[in-house]
Amino acid sequence: MTARKTPESLRSARWFAPDDLRGFGHRSRMMQMGYAPKDWVDRPVIAILNTWSDINPCHAHFKLRVDDVKRGVLQAGGFPVELPGISLAEQYVKPTTMLYRNLLAMDVEELLRSHPVDGVVLMGGCDKTTPALLLGATSAGLPAIYLPAGPMLRGNWKGKILGSGSDAWKYWDERRAGTITDADWLNMEAGIARSHGTCMTMGTASTMTAIAEAIGMTLPGASSIPAPDANHVRMSAECGRRIVEMVWEDLTPNRIQTREAFLNGIAVAMAMGCSTNAIIHLIAQARRAGQEIGLDDFERASRRVPVIANVRPSGDKYLMEDFYYAGGLPALMTRIRDHLYLDAMTVSGQTLGENIAGAEVYHDDVIRSVDNPIYAEGALAVLKGNLAPDGCVIKPSACDPRYLKHTGPALVFDDYPSMKAAIEDEDLDVTADHILILRNAGPQGGPGMPEWGMLPIPKKLVKQGVRDMLRLSDARMSGTSYGACILHVSPEAYIGGPLALVRTGDMISVDVAERAISLNVSDEELERRRAAWARPEPRFERGYGWMFTRHIKQAHEGCDFDFLETSFGAPTGEPAIY
Repeated sequence: MTARKTPESLRSARWFAPDDLRGFGHRSRMMQMGYAPKDWVDRPVIAILNTWSDINPCHAHFKLRVDDVKRGVLQAGGFPVELPGISLAEQYVKPTTMLYRNLLAMDVEELLRSHPVDGVVLMGGCDKTTPALLLGATSAGLPAIYLPAGPMLRGNWKGKILGSGSDAWKYWDERRAGTITDADWLNMEAGIARSHGTCMTMGTASTMTAIAEAIGMTLPGASSIPAPDANHVRMSAECGRRIVEMVWEDLTPNRIQTREAFLNGIAVAMAMGCSTNAIIHLIAQARRAGQEIGLDDFERASRRVPVIANVRPSGDKYLMEDFYYAGGLPALMTRIRDHLYLDAMTVSGQTLGENIAGAEVYHDDVIRSVDNPIYAEGALAVLKGNLAPDGCVIKPSACDPRYLKHTGPALVFDDYPSMKAAIEDEDLDVTADHILILRNAGPQGGPGMPEWGMLPIPKKLVKQGVRDMLRLSDARMSGTSYGACILHVSPEAYIGGPLALVRTGDMISVDVAERAISLNVSDEELERRRAAWARPEPRFERGYGWMFTRHIKQAHEGCDFDFLETSFGAPTGEPAIY
C-alpha cells in the first residue's frame, strides 16, 4: 500500500509538536522519563496494549513478548509505549469474565483516545480478551493489529494426550463414577496445563483468534502459533514492525472490517468446529464496525461450510499444536476458499487471497478436505421456536447424534446452587430422556451469562454409564465443552423470556435438522403462567454491575452495551488539548 501520512499529520503530533505551554509540558515530561526528542519527533507513537498479569496463565509470556514487540517498533522507526489493560483471567475472574468483556473494551477505547498514540498492537488471547480488545480498538479507530497469545502445549497424563477443558469434564465424570482415583486426579491437574498460553483445544480462545485472523486483524498464520514456539517471538516482533507501516498507510479497522470480512470470520469459525461463544462475540464486533451481522448469517454458513479441522472437542483426536504444524489457519482457508471473500483487505496490507496463496496442508487428517469432513454441516446450529423466539444455539458437531431430534420432559432449576446439589443426589427422579434446564443464567440473570450451560450429568446416570443428555439454558458454555447443550436462549428467563415459564414435567421437542425447538404447552396456559410470573430481585444496586444490567443487550444481539454500539450515536471526536 502507498504511504499517505506525513510526520506533521501524525495524531501524536497534536501533543508533541505545538510550540506552546501545553506542548512544553508534554515534551518535558517525556524527557523526565529519559527520552530525547529524537525518540518521538517525526515518529509514529505506538501503543502496546498489554493484558499481562501475575494471575493470567494464558498471558504469562506477555511480560517477555512486549519487549519483542518494542524491538519491532524501534526497527521500523516507531516509538513504542506500553499501556496496561485489564487482564481477564478466564480461570479466576468471578462470577464470569463475560461480565467484564465490555469493561475491557471501554478501557481500550478510552486509553487509545486519551493518549498521544498513532497506532496500537493489541496483546491478548484469553477468551474474552480478543473480542474486548477488538471492540475497543474498532471504536477508537486507530490503526490496530492483533497479537494472539497462542495455545499452550499438549497436556499429558499416563501417556495420554490431554486437552484443556474437554478432558477435565470427561475425567471428572469418571471420578464421580468411581473409575479413577484421587491420586489420578491430582496427577492430571499437574499434567493438563504444562506451558503458558491459551487452551489448546478448539475452545473460545482459539476460536476467537482464528476469527481475528479471518477478518484480517492479525498477521497471516499468527492465530495458531503455539505460545512457547520461537515462531511466536518472531511474530511478535513482526507485529511491531508492521503497525508502524500501518500508521503511515492509515490502515484503520474500518478499512478492514467490512461485512465480507465478518462473513469470512463466520465461515472459518464453522470450518474450525468453533465455540458457541463465537456467535455472541462476532455479532458484537460487527456492530461496533457498523456492519449488521446476525444469527441468520451463522445459520446460512452452518448449512454450507463443513467442519474440517479435526481438533477437539468437535474433532476426535488432535489439538491446536497439531493444527499449527499441519499448516494452520492459512492452510485451512485454502480448503474453504470457495466460501471466502478473498479480496478482503487485511492488516498485512494484502488481501486475504494474497495471504493464503501458497499455503499447504501437511496432515490431511488434522485439516480434512471438504469431501472428507469431521461434520458435514457447520459447527453450530441456530434453533428458534416458542421457547426461544429470538433464537438459541447448539453445537451438533460435538454432541451425541441421538439427541439431534428428541422430545423429553423438563427438569427445571432456577439457579446453579440448587442444580449442583440436585445432580449429586442419587435418588433424583431423572432419566436420560429428561431435558435438564438451568435458567436465570443469562446476560442479566447470571449475571454476565456465565459458562454454566454444560450442566453436569446427574450422578445417578453417570454411574449407569450415561455421558450425554439434552441440557438447555440461557447461559453460555466453555468452547472446550461438548455434549447436547442448547445455549443462549433468548430472551433470557430473568427478564421474562419464555424459559421463565417452563415447569418440571413439561414436554420439550428439539429438531436440529429443522432448526426448531418448542415447549409443548398451550398458548393459553403460557399466558396464565406469564400473568403469575414475578421479576426477580435486581442483581446490583450500585457500581459497574448496576450499569451493566441496565445497558447489556441480549445474546442474539451480541451482549454489547447499547450505548457502545456504533448505531447509538455520532462517533466520539479527538480530545481537546488546551
